Amino acid sequence: MGKYQLGEFEEIVLLTVGVLYGDAYGVSIKLSIEEKLNRKVSVGALQSALKRLEEKQYLSSKEGESTSERGGRPKRYFLLTSTGKAAIEHARSIRNQLYNEIPRVALEVKTSN
Repeated sequence: MGKYQLGEFEEIVLLTVGVLYGDAYGVSIKLSIEEKLNRKVSVGALQSALKRLEEKQYLSSKEGESTSERGGRPKRYFLLTSTGKAAIEHARSIRNQLYNEIPRVALEVKTSN
């Protein structure tokens, strides 16, 4: 796989940041993943993934304005970088290539008689 190695959860986080373009912050990312994938996401796991993805330069972040509902703390918004876009495009390409190589017979549903 080389340059753009992503774990499954990292890929999901990157894709979700793209889907939420402009409104991707911790809570919105968590809720979106839970809703779309029917999968629980811990805050710690998400924060770790976001940090790793920023360190890999797949994501960039910026602070929003402080809000009273957050006790004066600002939200941190995330955006895909050009490297992040290349990483998800690479992941999609590899998945499509592998899927297309599966013999049709392997995907047929067999029934027992």
